[in-house]
Amino acid sequence: MQNKILRMLMVFVILFSFTSCEVIGDIFKAGMGFGIFIVIFVIAIIIFIFAKLFGNK
Repeated sequence: MQNKILRMLMVFVILFSFTSCEVIGDIFKAGMGFGIFIVIFVIAIIIFIFAKLFGNK
């Protein structure tokens, strides 16, 4: 329990040490990049599965 409280306290200290706009902008940039990577990865897996199922004919 104390470990969770310590983590939350550290997160709040880090968040309040930066300006809010900078932090929010960085979070969205990181989230957008990660989201694009995940979408491309999922599409590649779907194409791979379809190629394996229907490509052996």
